Amino acid sequence: MTQPMILTDRAALIRHRERGRSLPGHAEALFLHHLALSDLQERLSEVNRRFTAPAVVTGFHEIFRELASASVVADDDLIALEAGAHDLVVHAMSLHWANDPIGQLVQCRRALKPDGLFLAVLPGGRSLQELRAALAEAEASVTGGLSPRVLPMGEIRDLGALMQRAGFALPVADSLVQTVEYQSFPALLSDLRAAGETNALTGRLRHFTRRAVLAEAARIYAGSYSTSEGRLKATVELVFLTGWAPHESQQRPLRPGSARARLADALGVPEKPLPKDG
Repeated sequence: MTQPMILTDRAALIRHRERGRSLPGHAEALFLHHLALSDLQERLSEVNRRFTAPAVVTGFHEIFRELASASVVADDDLIALEAGAHDLVVHAMSLHWANDPIGQLVQCRRALKPDGLFLAVLPGGRSLQELRAALAEAEASVTGGLSPRVLPMGEIRDLGALMQRAGFALPVADSLVQTVEYQSFPALLSDLRAAGETNALTGRLRHFTRRAVLAEAARIYAGSYSTSEGRLKATVELVFLTGWAPHESQQRPLRPGSARARLADALGVPEKPLPKDG
């Protein structure tokens, strides 16, 4: 069996999260997490169901523990969830760091009771696209090469496909895109440190980034992604995934050829044969 690529250094990720909690701007830097929490609460309010055994998988227990009065477990490679024990499982703002995202999804599905609900929220592929571009251009210019610096994040179509592969019924993926503005390049990097979202890639360079690279990245960022007031724009995308543990009561697509009415009749138009040449 092929082992998933070890993309994330889990020990480094945990260190970065703990360091972020100790920094002065930690609470403010988690604005995306609070936005995700608010959106999840709204989505759950629209579900006509009372959840009695909810669980949340996250690296940010201090924020998401209030979601549906759920029990909270860490986003470890092996998730501490009992099979078939929950009617709601939420994976919150941690799936993008998973070395085996489909494995995380499968574990969440197995933890659900039949017809249980799964929700996930994570940063999507458009997040920090400006920072990725500026750092890549700066490093290539200064050093003549590239190194892993910013976590590659999944596109919404690919994430939706993972839900199907994981065995969820009625999977849906949608996203929320916003533009955030920063006073300076150091302010953006400071926010990432305080949020615990700095480079924890296994293939990262094991030394501090050269000042010349950061200075060039700041120059490129300011020249390409500034507002008319001189502030720096940063794109953030939250992807939301929704699916259900399979159950016989759920809707299923009709088998091909099983329709009992003609489309032409439904549209009120005469049916015409296609020409022989197609």
